[in-house]
Amino acid sequence: MVERVWLDIPRRFRHVELDALVIMPNHIHAILRFREPADGSLERATLGQVLPWWKSTTTTLYAQRVRSHSWPRFDKRLWHRNFYERVIRDDDDLAHAQGYIARNPRRWHEDPENPDATG
Repeated sequence: MVERVWLDIPRRFRHVELDALVIMPNHIHAILRFREPADGSLERATLGQVLPWWKSTTTTLYAQRVRSHSWPRFDKRLWHRNFYERVIRDDDDLAHAQGYIARNPRRWHEDPENPDATG
């Protein structure tokens, strides 16, 4: 469900393209690309619009599944209030961020928030 809403972002925000995504047990890592409108219009989405929409939509859908499909309940918030953002400046920076995202699941066993962490 989280990935499906992620895939809807370009339909909701025309000038946003999807890049890397990994869904971890307690967080996600993702890259969004914000493009200039080809028609020269001033209509642009911002990260401050896209992520609140994504969080709200996934929270609503998850809450519906809690009621209708017995998904596990969550306490107060499904997502953290804020998010960590970083501007990717060039191709090397992009490759580094994509690699970090791709490698992240292999490092889950070391995550301090993993209840079964070994490292």
